Amino acid sequence: MVLGTAAQASDFSEPWKNADRALVIDAYEYNSIDWAELATDKRIVGFINKASDGLPPAYFCSGDETEVRLCKALWKRFAVTRELFQTRKVVAKALGLKWGAYHLARPGNPVEQANNFIDFAEPAPDDLVALDIEGNDPTQWMSLEDAEEFVRQVHRRLGRFPVLYTNGRTAQFIADNRYQYRLLSRLPLWYARYKPDIEVHFPMGNWQGYALWQFSAHTNCGRFKCPYRVPGTPNDIDVSVAPMNADRLRQQWAFGGLIDVPSDYLASIPVPVSREAGLAGKFTITYADVATPPTFEEMVSVLGQRWEKFRDGFSMPVVKTVPRRPRFGIAEYVAWKRTEQRSPLQLEAAFAAADPVSTASTAIDRRRR
Repeated sequence: MVLGTAAQASDFSEPWKNADRALVIDAYEYNSIDWAELATDKRIVGFINKASDGLPPAYFCSGDETEVRLCKALWKRFAVTRELFQTRKVVAKALGLKWGAYHLARPGNPVEQANNFIDFAEPAPDDLVALDIEGNDPTQWMSLEDAEEFVRQVHRRLGRFPVLYTNGRTAQFIADNRYQYRLLSRLPLWYARYKPDIEVHFPMGNWQGYALWQFSAHTNCGRFKCPYRVPGTPNDIDVSVAPMNADRLRQQWAFGGLIDVPSDYLASIPVPVSREAGLAGKFTITYADVATPPTFEEMVSVLGQRWEKFRDGFSMPVVKTVPRRPRFGIAEYVAWKRTEQRSPLQLEAAFAAADPVSTASTAIDRRRR
């Protein structure tokens, strides 16, 4: 499944003011929700809830009394949070909202984190799943290399890909290094930036648009001013906008595919324009298709094949394919190989003297001894 997330120019400047644009909210366990009030806003299409956070708590508690109490408290919080998550899922779906879950990525085993996320969220086939990377500091958050492994494990277990949630700086870094992060750079982007306009900052060199744009949070929404207030939620609730209407967002939910990177964004050579078109001033610049740079494994494979061919050129063929006779030495062999069209006499003379045990050179050596 391939997903296109191209956005119009108007979708980069306060699109939430367009009543046709669908909205999504995301929450964690400490956000209070009045579901009856929330349901009155018909622009809210989806509800994405925090699921897991890094690795699961240790199963066995050990240490002194304080450490054991802390360990048990973490397990209790884990159980309560999971129960709240499942309760919200039932209520949200009962109200007709699309459901989603995200994992807060931390340093640590990415495969175990992916398993923790899936076991916690238990996503249905039509539930959105998202990987939340808050920054590009591997000492605080999951490294981008580990994030690639997380995505692979999610795909192994679910057969689809998560959405990538991240800020503008990290998204731009991934876009600039898309040949290194071949999975992250092709995930549908859930873009977090709390400014009214993002056209200048959006990483258009890789993504043509966003799947969701988180435009409102505690950073820019307070008691007196807020880009958009959702009824039944606190001021610090996170609100995202989609570059599409409600019906289309419901159709594309849960963004389980990969985006395609157009060739013109990967190319660096513009197609020449005729002088007449240039003087007329009405033309569109197009780019020649440029092949994706080969991976390190592909280069090793090609060089290995070329080396084998080069090496084989200096090797004597095996006994079954080399015609040998007592006077068929290296000089005769080279002459025989260079002859493209061998005469019947040459072939008959060569195979008539074939020695099934030794090569011509050893026969010559034996004869000289």
